[in-house]
Amino acid sequence: MKKLLLAAVLLLPLPAMGDHLDVIQFKLNEGCSMQTYSAIVKDFNQQWGAKYGYHAEVAFPVQSPDLVSMYWIGRSADAMSFGKAWDVWREESKDPDSVAGKLLARFVDCSTNVGRRGYDTY
Repeated sequence: MKKLLLAAVLLLPLPAMGDHLDVIQFKLNEGCSMQTYSAIVKDFNQQWGAKYGYHAEVAFPVQSPDLVSMYWIGRSADAMSFGKAWDVWREESKDPDSVAGKLLARFVDCSTNVGRRGYDTY
């Protein structure tokens, strides 16, 4: 009976749980603190991200071979949702008077991106 149950569990399709992670490695610019950057991320989430199903958090290193780089971890429901949000962000951030434009200016003043990666999670 146990073997039959095990076989059933292994053969049944499992639901895919897929988020899209947008991971940006960055370094803080001189004069910018973790507190300042965290405040920008909070504003981003409230003023822009929530509207597009995108939420970000920041991973600050505690134990790492690279104690200078930090990581923006943005989460969307899936790659398609991320792509739609990215298209809007890219266009809106060109306008310095838009919400995205003002947020981008704050990010640029505070940080320098080192690399960017995207991941699907299951």
